[in-house]
Amino acid sequence: MIEEKDTTPADKDGKYEFQIHYSGREVPCRVQKEQNKLIVNIDDNIEAELTVQDDGCLVQTGGNDLADSAIDYIKKRILG
Repeated sequence: MIEEKDTTPADKDGKYEFQIHYSGREVPCRVQKEQNKLIVNIDDNIEAELTVQDDGCLVQTGGNDLADSAIDYIKKRILG
């Protein structure tokens, strides 16, 4: 029997808060996840919107430009 991998992005909806290394220092990062959208707020002055693609990739779709390393870290923290 083949087990289907759970790919429903709504499973981890909610608010997340953690520290992220950004611009050479550790700053607070808050993420609001709703379905396949992530609203990111870093250090109370950087805001961005990320979208979870069907293949699981995270793509920035709005806001301040984030470094690829920051996007990868957020993906690991929120999506595993």
